[in-house]
Amino acid sequence: MISPTAAPFNRRRLLGGAAGLAAAAFLAGCGGPAAARDAGPPRQGGVLRVGVTGGGASDTLDPHIPATNPDIARTISLYEPLVHWDDAYTVQPAVAEAVRPEPGARAWTATIRNGITFHDGRPVTPDDIVATFARITDPDDPKVGASQLSVLDRVVVVGDRQVRFELSEPSPVFDQYLAEYSCGIVPADFDVTRPVGTGPFRFEGFTAGQQSTFVRHEGYWRPEEPYLDRLELINFAEDDARINALLSGQVDAIDQVPLSLTEVVGSYESIRLLTSETGAWLPFTMRVDVAPFDDVRVRQALRLIAGRDEMVNQVLSGLGNRAADLYSPFDPNYLSVTREQDLGRARELLSAAGKPNLSLELVTSPIQAGSVEAAQVLATQARGAGVEIGLRRVDTSTFFSDQYLQWEFAQSFWNTRNYIPQASQSSMPEAPFNETHWDDAEYQGIIRRARSEVDPNLRAQLVRRAQEIEFERGGYLIWGFPDRVDAHQAYVGGLVPNRTGMSLSGYEFRKAWVNA
Repeated sequence: MISPTAAPFNRRRLLGGAAGLAAAAFLAGCGGPAAARDAGPPRQGGVLRVGVTGGGASDTLDPHIPATNPDIARTISLYEPLVHWDDAYTVQPAVAEAVRPEPGARAWTATIRNGITFHDGRPVTPDDIVATFARITDPDDPKVGASQLSVLDRVVVVGDRQVRFELSEPSPVFDQYLAEYSCGIVPADFDVTRPVGTGPFRFEGFTAGQQSTFVRHEGYWRPEEPYLDRLELINFAEDDARINALLSGQVDAIDQVPLSLTEVVGSYESIRLLTSETGAWLPFTMRVDVAPFDDVRVRQALRLIAGRDEMVNQVLSGLGNRAADLYSPFDPNYLSVTREQDLGRARELLSAAGKPNLSLELVTSPIQAGSVEAAQVLATQARGAGVEIGLRRVDTSTFFSDQYLQWEFAQSFWNTRNYIPQASQSSMPEAPFNETHWDDAEYQGIIRRARSEVDPNLRAQLVRRAQEIEFERGGYLIWGFPDRVDAHQAYVGGLVPNRTGMSLSGYEFRKAWVNA
């Protein structure tokens, strides 16, 4: 276990690590980017080295089962879905030039972009689309996106460049499911040991838990992109190592600067910060099928223990927004509710549940910037209600091992999604990442009605009711929506704010260039 009062991560610690990377580069004036060099206008060529948070032995090149940040970055570099979320979090064409519903939204038709090819030069065909979704929804080996595609009956070829998605029920938001990065299009004979997609970069090398290398896809359908000749993604399990690698010039960009350190990192002339408002969230997860979390009064007590303003200020340094145990703040039907800290009421609920002196173990890990710090703050706050939370810190590989989804009290991270797609990923019994093991019959019925409701007004009512139920008895403690703050050398251009919750322009390195 680690102490909730562990020493803060500050400038002194940053420059005083074992390697002394930043001190060597900046204080000695050698070996690093001592003076700023502006990126200038877009230019072709060069290498971008990116430090990415987390990853481990379970890292994968499979486009349909990404879990960690390095997995997601690899997926977006190698593969593309039919449509995708842009920087403003709106659905835009990608492999398909158009995806449109038929009347009643019981079927959708996708038209493949003319001339688009895989990395090996073969054109993308309707048969490849059919095979991709057969792979994702394989009943013997369902992938991450299978649960939200549960309404998909079949995909049929209807033209030289067209396929039709035939559904078991109307789905007015089906294009949002298709836009997930875990729905990347692959050839019908796809082999994960020789990964081929349509993305801006071709595969070159991969060592799980360490790094990945890619080269420009010369036949990419966006003719001016990517600008880079080569992309290197390097795993970093710890914040200090990742930041020191940036400050010493060992990498050109990093994701997830700890928000408590943005002022420190941004003070260097050679570094640029990239700040994005997102709908990302860092929940605490309570398994509702095991004691003491099987008692809703315990779950509500823990939610009342959380001082959300304090957590936003201490964990996020004010760079983010407070939350009230509901996700999807960008959804047009997001339920605007508040939940204030109330330690007295929390004590009452715990006493009523027969748990007046509750002791818990919380599993934490540096899976995302702020996760460990949030655990430390919650543990301190809990003492005010007579609850003792011991922290068990594990590395990211252990956290996402076979034990993931079995932790009784732990944490997680999610990127931006609208409500119905998010519920399909985390709050339904068939969801691939039902971290809380929530199984609420009323809630399930409402979500199933909402996802097939064509009338937007009726669908909005259902979505709001589903949120009310989650607010009342769900298994997530969601305290805030952190801004995403990344950092890069001044000579890196093209990276812009992005609302998806994913770092560094949504890991879309096709847009980046370097002024080497």
